[in-house]
Amino acid sequence: MCANPIEQFGSNVFNEAVMKERLPKNVFKALKKTINEGLPLEETVADVVANAMKDWAVEKGATHYTHWFQPMTGITAEKHDSFLSPKADGTAIVEFSGKELIKGEPDASSFPSGGLRATFEARGYTAWDCTSPAFLKEDTAGVTLCIPTAFVSYTGEALDKKTPLLRSMEAINKQALRVLKTFGSSASKVITTVGPEQEYFLVDRNLFKQRKDLVLTGRTLFGAMPAKGQELEDHYFGTIKERIAGFMKELDKELWKLGVTAKTKHNEVAPAQHELAPIFGTTNVATDHNQLVMEMLQKIANRHGLTCLLHEKPFAGVNGSGKHNNWSLSTDEGQNLLEPGTNPHENIQFLVFLCAVIKAVDEYQDLMRVSASNAGNDHRLGANEAPPAIISIFLGDQLTDILEQLKNGGLKSSKQGGQLLAGVSSLPALPKDNTDRNRTSPFAFTGNKFEFRMVASSLSIAGPNVVLNTITAEILSQIADELEKATDFNAKVEEILRGIVNKHERIIFNGNGYSDEWVVEAEKRGLSNIRSNVEAVPALITEKAIEVFEKHKVLSKVELESRYEILLEQYIKQINIEALTMIEMASRQIVPSVINFTTSLANSINAIKSTGVNADLSAQEDLLVVVSSLLATMNKSIATLQAAVAKAADMHGDTYNQALAYKDEVFAAMNALRAVADEVETKVDATLWPFPTYSELLFNV
Repeated sequence: MCANPIEQFGSNVFNEAVMKERLPKNVFKALKKTINEGLPLEETVADVVANAMKDWAVEKGATHYTHWFQPMTGITAEKHDSFLSPKADGTAIVEFSGKELIKGEPDASSFPSGGLRATFEARGYTAWDCTSPAFLKEDTAGVTLCIPTAFVSYTGEALDKKTPLLRSMEAINKQALRVLKTFGSSASKVITTVGPEQEYFLVDRNLFKQRKDLVLTGRTLFGAMPAKGQELEDHYFGTIKERIAGFMKELDKELWKLGVTAKTKHNEVAPAQHELAPIFGTTNVATDHNQLVMEMLQKIANRHGLTCLLHEKPFAGVNGSGKHNNWSLSTDEGQNLLEPGTNPHENIQFLVFLCAVIKAVDEYQDLMRVSASNAGNDHRLGANEAPPAIISIFLGDQLTDILEQLKNGGLKSSKQGGQLLAGVSSLPALPKDNTDRNRTSPFAFTGNKFEFRMVASSLSIAGPNVVLNTITAEILSQIADELEKATDFNAKVEEILRGIVNKHERIIFNGNGYSDEWVVEAEKRGLSNIRSNVEAVPALITEKAIEVFEKHKVLSKVELESRYEILLEQYIKQINIEALTMIEMASRQIVPSVINFTTSLANSINAIKSTGVNADLSAQEDLLVVVSSLLATMNKSIATLQAAVAKAADMHGDTYNQALAYKDEVFAAMNALRAVADEVETKVDATLWPFPTYSELLFNV
């Protein structure tokens, strides 16, 4: 009998309900004030909160606590400390102080810092993010109290992904409130909300362990396409297999206990691919939750004899995985600022916020692009499975028509969806949305939010939301400057909206983003088409980027420069690991297997000839010639890749040019080696092939 999901939900979270029950009223009120208004937390209040948190955790079996943070690795980090403190008489007590709750001191020297920290400078600090609730992790190590924190250096720079995110949330709150006040709003806080959909693959763990490329890089570096892929479109939303259903059931249970609102689960397009989607949450909490989702996907898969692959393109030839970042703005009064209402042409406040986002995305296309970039996403963006590398916005018929009305001098009407009739008398008439969806758009308006569809499946969503929050805050700041000094408010609003539409309508595209025609059209419009992760990274250190991030106190020039270095170094290291893995697999697994095959084939030919039987051996001899020729080509390709890696690895002093060398030379050599190896796979005896094939990996779950 399954536990009641309502009873399960949040059972391992020190949430508001628990705090209200366990904290004195004055302490609860002070903590809520800190959370809601960003005011400093007094040490006496922190002590009471820490003690209550400790008691709650210990009652649930916790023996240790950790400051849980998100360094620039993209994953989470934690150092566990016991609650136990020894006494002079040889006994021990459990204790946890406000100081221990608020601040931790981890080693900052061994995390990526992009030059912010020298190796010998070890001190860093974690600081409690009280706006994201503490939670309990349960595993074979026991129960651990996890305290979400920010991570900063001894000199105050952000060493993590959360600190800039929290800063960006403060920035957009400040500027959005300025705009709202000009409309007479009584709101006192604006938050960004996010619902990140997560795509992933599941493969059999025993097969996974036999693939060095999957173990070391998260993707298959070799693999010929099987006879069947995703062309029958029978996996998408198909019946979930028993083994996967069992995994999903446990995943839901564990996520619900952590307060993660896992709502939707289904099969995705590619075989062995699936998706999970949560309900919206405040951006920093949603970011924490998405990190937990990725961790739990991998942990629970292991329990079911599976391995979860979060790489953007684990298999060539079938769809890769992304992460749709559904982003919106809401007030503390419950108003969604991107909710158009029934007649959006009359909702001027909505149009102001809509146009602010349009202008922000157009003016900062390069920052949007880099925020969704990593080495894995280079395999995915621009293919017929994901948005193109060109940033554009889909608005749909209704809103596009309203902007045309604005451009032409007046708002008169809003197109309505009407009803959809299925043509069967027993089926009800369905309310029809006022516009269709566009799955080819990188940034699509979907009713009351924007869906940023380019984000890489393995990335933290912090980066994309830092960019979205900051660039939108900048445009809202510009709008507020004009509205606050306007003598004729309505005329000024109309002037602002018309100006934005006239200047930035080029970013709006409702058509097929996969088409070649769009690439040509986008170039005519002056839209950027940044094709790779490496080429996207310099956007972080342009004068324009530094100006907007520093103006809103989100990232300093030094912090941006560090991230520029970190992202390039991560790309270099990732491609280098992949190249070295390819060389090892090809040299020590594929080549010996092919030699065994050709030797066996040659021996077979010679054996038949030795019998004196007049047999036609042309098939065997032709195959021997073909495979031997491919083997020779493979050896040359291995040597070419080795040379390319050695040359790129020897480049020092210019990280960007080194990254370009890995992209243009090493990656090209990798593709050449893969092409010949995959062709060889189709010729060699299957029993001699040294590791599981695509057919086994994709269909054996």
